[in-house]
Amino acid sequence: MRDLRAVGTKFYHVLYPKEKKALLKEWDLWGPLILCTFIAMMVQGTQEVDKQDGGPEFAQVFVIVWLGAAVVTMNTKLLGGTISFFQSVCVLGYCLLPSCLSLILCRLILIAHQNRILFLLRFIVTCIGFAWATFAAMVFLGDSQPSSRKSLAVYPIFLFYFIISWLIISHSNV
Repeated sequence: MRDLRAVGTKFYHVLYPKEKKALLKEWDLWGPLILCTFIAMMVQGTQEVDKQDGGPEFAQVFVIVWLGAAVVTMNTKLLGGTISFFQSVCVLGYCLLPSCLSLILCRLILIAHQNRILFLLRFIVTCIGFAWATFAAMVFLGDSQPSSRKSLAVYPIFLFYFIISWLIISHSNV
């Protein structure tokens, strides 16, 4: 129960990113594992011969998330970041929560017969999740960078959440 309470508290801090050191104090990888598994299960392609949609496989999504987080973390460390490798992976993983919420909403929108208006709605929902995830990650990771190198650290974070959002918006089977 203690771990579940800690994961819930960290989810709360991502939803309302005010306290900058909240996710950095006691890092864990339970929340990121749950979120990554959820995204991978929800966007994986179908294996039926007559319905192949070209979507990513579970392992592909899993590798994209964890390898992307590792690359962003290595960039942070190489730029002189002051947090540990696992603290950064923890923050990047927990900040997938807004993307997961947008994925849930997009899946609900996909139930209806698709048209341009519904695609636009899915696009807006995904953009909001992307912006929220990027903002939350920058709140937690922004102070760990030297001020002269913050822009170099922001771009890989932006690109990481952009790729995750692209997976969400491009997924179109129900």
